[in-house]
Amino acid sequence: MVERPAVPEVIWARPERSGRGPKPAYHRADIAAAAVRIADAEGLDAVSMRKVAAELGCGTMSLYNYVPRKEDLYELMLDAVSAGYDYPEPSGDWRADILALARQARQMMHRHTWVPRLMSPVYGFSPNILRYLEYTLSCLDGVDARFGAKMELVAMVSGVVTTYAAHEIATAERGRSLPWTEEQEQAARTGYLMSQMSTGKYPRLAAGFAEDAGPVDEEKLFDRAIGRLLDSFGR
Repeated sequence: MVERPAVPEVIWARPERSGRGPKPAYHRADIAAAAVRIADAEGLDAVSMRKVAAELGCGTMSLYNYVPRKEDLYELMLDAVSAGYDYPEPSGDWRADILALARQARQMMHRHTWVPRLMSPVYGFSPNILRYLEYTLSCLDGVDARFGAKMELVAMVSGVVTTYAAHEIATAERGRSLPWTEEQEQAARTGYLMSQMSTGKYPRLAAGFAEDAGPVDEEKLFDRAIGRLLDSFGR
C-alpha cells in the first residue's frame, strides 16, 4: 500500500521523483500526456493509475513514486492542457483581450471535454495556470481596480466559460446517444413549444418567441454572455 502524506502537499513543491536510485525513467509531462490521451479518448472516469501506467509501459506502483495521489494526476492534466493558450501582446483593449482568452478557454474545453469537471480553485496554482493568471492581469493593467476585484473578474469569466462549455458538451453527448438526429429532436420540441404558445396561457412567452424567432448563433450568444459580464466590471 502506498503511504499517503501526513500533511497536505503540493505536487509542484515535490521533486520529480521521490527517493534515491537511478535517473527517473519518466517525467511528469510524460505522465500527464498519457492521462490526457486516455481522458480524451475514453473520458475522465477511465483515467486511473493502472491505465496510465499501462500507457507508459511501467508498473502501477512505480507510478506513485512520481504522482502520489490521483488528485495530483488531475492537477498535472489540467496544467498540461493549459499550456495550449496563446498569449499575444495585450492590445490595450482589455475587454477584447479578456474575450479572446475566454474564447480560447471554451475551445480548449471542447478539445478536452473532461476539463469542466476538474475546474476548481484547488487546481488553480500550477505553473501554466499561474502563467495564464499573470497574462490575464497584464491585460487588465490599465484598469483602475484593486487586485482582488481583478481576480474576482477572472474567476467569474472562468465560471461562465466553464458553465457554458459544460452545457454545450453535455448537449452534444446527449445528441450522440439518441436514435434520431439532433435536427429531428429540435423539430419535435419546437413543435410542442409552439403548440403550447398557441393556447394563450403564456402570452409573454408567445410574444417574445414571435418577435425573436429563428436559429440561435452560439458564437454570438457566447460573446454576449462574456460581454455583459465585462460590462458589469467596476460598477
